[in-house]
Amino acid sequence: MVATFVLVYMLMMIPIGIYASKRVKSSQDFALAGRHLPFSMAMATVFATWFGSETFMGAGSRMAEGGFLSVIEDPFGAGLCLILIGFFFAKKLYARHNLTIGDYFHERYNKVVATMLSVAIILTYFGWVAAQFVALGIILNLLLGIPAITGMLIAAIIIVIYTYIGGMWAVSITDTVQMAVIVIGLIVILVEVLSQNGGVSSIIANTPSDFFRVTPSDATTKDWLAWVAAWMTIGLGSIPQQDVYQRVMSAKSAVIAKWASVSAGVLYFTIALIPLTLGLIARIKYPELVISDPQQLLPTLILDNTNMITQIFFFGALLSAIMSTASGALLAPATLLGENVIKPFYNNISDKTRLSIIRFSIIVVALGALALASSQGSIYELVSGAYSITLVSAFIPLVFGLYTHKANSLGALFAIILGAGGWQFTELYVTDPMVPATLVGLGLSFSGMLLGILLEKHIHKVTHHFRKTT
Repeated sequence: MVATFVLVYMLMMIPIGIYASKRVKSSQDFALAGRHLPFSMAMATVFATWFGSETFMGAGSRMAEGGFLSVIEDPFGAGLCLILIGFFFAKKLYARHNLTIGDYFHERYNKVVATMLSVAIILTYFGWVAAQFVALGIILNLLLGIPAITGMLIAAIIIVIYTYIGGMWAVSITDTVQMAVIVIGLIVILVEVLSQNGGVSSIIANTPSDFFRVTPSDATTKDWLAWVAAWMTIGLGSIPQQDVYQRVMSAKSAVIAKWASVSAGVLYFTIALIPLTLGLIARIKYPELVISDPQQLLPTLILDNTNMITQIFFFGALLSAIMSTASGALLAPATLLGENVIKPFYNNISDKTRLSIIRFSIIVVALGALALASSQGSIYELVSGAYSITLVSAFIPLVFGLYTHKANSLGALFAIILGAGGWQFTELYVTDPMVPATLVGLGLSFSGMLLGILLEKHIHKVTHHFRKTT
């Protein structure tokens, strides 16, 4: 029965995509839902940005392995990201009416900077989408007994179909339905599992006290820097991401964009605590899985210890989380690839052609993510490693561009090159670095922007002096 429900639920997304396609009249409709989303839909789709396989299965298993300090990046860093976007970025970006974050970089700096950052941002999504495909493969393998790779392929085809057809309208409509399923489903699951396992007091009594620490114990400077880097990887690194941008910018007003993002961040912090709690319960009941296959902890806990209705709620919530995240994560890089990498090679293309390019790009991204998913099986690592790229290359140009008129194209270029170069050099060639590679890259990116500002100021001075003397 549960397996039947899973297949029916997944296939239901296709008619939703067909319904949503009726609202797609232009590339803006496809990419930003025409900027028509009310608060409820805007909050639902922003919340769904992060609540995917890495929160359900990845973070739950990491919690079982090492406690709160193992899940700083997600959910804590991810929730922080949404709140920061709401308070400091949403209104400023909304006022610019750009289709993509790449368009913003093009408008604020130049084509070279926009293309470089668009490519960097696109690269982060292959791991993100791959993580969702891996999770769906695990679920279908568990329920249907089919090979995980076959499950990934089936899931990818379904998600590509409804995203390709309906774009952001399909993403936002399905997200609204799926958020309700996630919240209700997780609450039902938590109540039953807690009642069967002695409640919260029993979990605390059977879990090492260190698992509940949110700051390092007896930490060195190196430990604190690693802790800060964990918060910043997704907390700051995902702020310049296209999927967050699309979801927030799809709101019908700047005020809705701001508060939908803040509310989604608070809701994310709250609801994400449920999979973490389930992870601790699963750790107590299945200690052998913590070592052998931690990603199976939550599905095994639910299948072995709950009734059929609760199992349907669990897999409904899990599928909702994964599919809503996957569809948005497919659409985002496809929009960037079509709009900021492929489109510039054509002159004066029609909006219909622009839309076709974005749709074609969805298939390209899906194929790349499938290839990565088949070779890398860790959900949490696929996700957490993705956002270092944008943290060290795109975050500083975005912040400086929005908050100071002194930011310039030369500074943005230096920020990208020095940030990405320093991050990769530290990652590849420095053994056991004192400062995490991401913080090295972020610091060098900041220095690169300042260097560009000072150099341009100096060049302007010299040029002005030369003109005066000649």
